[in-house]
Amino acid sequence: MAVRGQVNGCRTLGVTGPPGAGKSSLINALVQEMLPHYPRTAILTVDPSSPISGGAVLGDRVRMAEHSANPNVFIRSLATRGHLGGVTRMTRSVMDLLAAGDMDLVIVETVGTGQSEVEVAELTNVKIVVNAPGLGDEMQAIKAGVLEIADILVVNKSDLPDAARTAAHLNAMLHHRGHDEHRSVVCVSTVTRDGLKALADAIEIKFAQLAADSTLAVPRTASARLLLARAVADRAEDMIARTVDPRIDVLVEDIAAGLLSRQDGARTAIGLLGELRPVSNARD
Repeated sequence: MAVRGQVNGCRTLGVTGPPGAGKSSLINALVQEMLPHYPRTAILTVDPSSPISGGAVLGDRVRMAEHSANPNVFIRSLATRGHLGGVTRMTRSVMDLLAAGDMDLVIVETVGTGQSEVEVAELTNVKIVVNAPGLGDEMQAIKAGVLEIADILVVNKSDLPDAARTAAHLNAMLHHRGHDEHRSVVCVSTVTRDGLKALADAIEIKFAQLAADSTLAVPRTASARLLLARAVADRAEDMIARTVDPRIDVLVEDIAAGLLSRQDGARTAIGLLGELRPVSNARD
């Protein structure tokens, strides 16, 4: 049975969490565990772009070097290019291409920014939020908005002290918010490989639940509508940034001088979008 968002049977997995939680190392170990069931697997790792140079290190895939020689594992780094939400403008399009290319599983690793990388929830079937012992106090598990998107909460580096305490806090959060029946907390160590099979099994359970009960997922049409709105906003941003129309220059100058609010400027710009002639095509 199909899972929401599948193309040609491809399933999608989002992996997010704060910097230092060990997302890349976890994915590297998890892929080895899941390859027998998903022999054609793609991994998209999102790295932040420098606001100064525009470049990106694109180094997360270095931690997945052991799979680079496998012809059935595709690993690609994507730069954010200033896009917020933990992914890139083109993540959805790349995922669709991979799915159309008969991939069995596509894994998306977001930028490690903390509490704001929630866009991956709209792109993937199952979402994992990776945590590590000692990254925050007891209340962080309760207030961190990014945890709300999780289907599975992972306590990585479980061979370190305080892992059991962190898992207990996360379980308490799920119970407090009434989410414990649909979400789980799994402790994993990529060093000892403890918990990897349990995590792979938990992912399979979530895939099965989504296939059997569509109420556990955001309706596909609502997700598509939001993605369309963001694509329109991205296109408008690109056109305004590249236009040579003097009317846009006047709007920009008035906003900079405090003579016009951004909201009023946006309304005027929207009316001009159909007439704008950007210097070149939209960014990749």
